[in-house]
Amino acid sequence: MDMQVQSFAVANLRRRPVVAEIGGFVAGFSPETDSPYLNYATPLPGAEPTERDVTALIGAFRERGLLPRLEFAPEAAPAVAPALRASGFETEAVHEYLVCTPDRLTIPRSADTPAVRTPATDEEYAELDAALAEAFGGVFASSAEGAARLRRTQQGGGAVRFVRAPEGGCAGGASCSAPAEDTAELSGVGTRPAHRGRGIAAAVTAEVTAAMFARGVGSVWLEYSGEGSRRVYERVGYRPRGTRLYVSLPHR
Repeated sequence: MDMQVQSFAVANLRRRPVVAEIGGFVAGFSPETDSPYLNYATPLPGAEPTERDVTALIGAFRERGLLPRLEFAPEAAPAVAPALRASGFETEAVHEYLVCTPDRLTIPRSADTPAVRTPATDEEYAELDAALAEAFGGVFASSAEGAARLRRTQQGGGAVRFVRAPEGGCAGGASCSAPAEDTAELSGVGTRPAHRGRGIAAAVTAEVTAAMFARGVGSVWLEYSGEGSRRVYERVGYRPRGTRLYVSLPHR
């Protein structure tokens, strides 16, 4: 699965508005933001970068005023992490990823399961973007650009779903990328703090995953942020399959 996840990462970055391919790396840039979560690179599976390759990659970020940063499945390119560390890159995080296949998907069905919707209006996309920003504790601010990215995800072959709050607005939601390499990445699952513990994360995760399987994708994968969220995803049918490494080059 590591090779498939890494091949997906490459294909997904090549969808970015600006793409640079440098010595076995693919870097994807989003000019509307300097967020390191939307401007990063990943290696080609099996890449064996030289010092010159890494230096050129760093230059592509520095010339844009961005933090040099990579996300990848290290087992799919074992030579990459040592080459990056030799140039000063430091580990930000190591995340386990979980995978769901059609035979494992379990959709919650009870009288208490929240109703899941697909955004249809600019207002609904904006409400979902605001809900996710709050759910993630201010890691990113809600914005018109964020709402537009969610719309592009839905219209571009991915899936976006949300649950409406009883008082109006959005209680939480999730999005999944358009597929590549027979898989897709489910990301951005979030619930506003006031609405947690009501099954929203499980409901939107299951519905988004089912939407991708309905399009013929063989698997969907995601990363989790804590044991609580892991248990939610495992109830839906996700299982551990590997790890992803996050590294960056801090300013000295």
